[in-house]
Amino acid sequence: MIIVKIGGGKQINLEGIIADLAGIDERYVIVHGANALRDKLAEDLGQPKQVLTSVKGYTSVYSDEKLLDVMMMAYAGLRNKRIIELCQQQGINAVGLTGLDGKIVRGKRNKGIRVYQGKKLKIVRDFSGKPQSVNAPLLHLLLDNGYVPVLTVPIIDEHNAAINTENDDVVRVLQKALGAETVINLIEAAGFLDNKDDAASLIKNIPASDLAARENQVEGRMKRKMLAVRKLFEQGASRIIISDGRSDHPIADALAGKGTVIA
Repeated sequence: MIIVKIGGGKQINLEGIIADLAGIDERYVIVHGANALRDKLAEDLGQPKQVLTSVKGYTSVYSDEKLLDVMMMAYAGLRNKRIIELCQQQGINAVGLTGLDGKIVRGKRNKGIRVYQGKKLKIVRDFSGKPQSVNAPLLHLLLDNGYVPVLTVPIIDEHNAAINTENDDVVRVLQKALGAETVINLIEAAGFLDNKDDAASLIKNIPASDLAARENQVEGRMKRKMLAVRKLFEQGASRIIISDGRSDHPIADALAGKGTVIA
């Protein structure tokens, strides 16, 4: 079992990813983002996103009801359905779902995010949270009957309300529920870079024991991504590949070890 996480950047080669997936025999589930599309749509609607940075240095998007509406348009709407369209064109019988549908991904709403505003510590509350469980029987029902689930946010909370979450955390609960041996994380970079501004500084192999140090090395979204990777190994993942989603053959390149392999 493979989990393929497709980043939401505008340079991601969706056509190449789906074409590659059509040629592999192993079962897989797709999880995708749409952050670039969300940001553009939010700007077009006159309600640009707000980014919060927690006291621990992790960034997240402030998710009020307006942002949730925009997110549903971008993630569950346009991006999801275009990926489904590409899958169907390649002979992949895909089903597009959010965590809300069939309560596929259930989570718990955050009690608050601790942030500094100036020198003051503040607790910010919004419609965001952490995934905790997966409706594995529904996913297996789809997979056993030849369908490929294509999942995205939002997920559903303990009050049966939509909440935003990080897709890296969705991958974590999926991996645990499905027992996926391999996770492919496609981003807008060659892999994990020792220097984020130098594409030639790709680190091809990272032992799982070095993940905490690598997490402390980076900032912003990559810091959160490395935290999620570390948690994947703590619960039993055996191979994670962070690879370039912009190449001509992103999946083939990842499986050939052209990105960063963590094992």
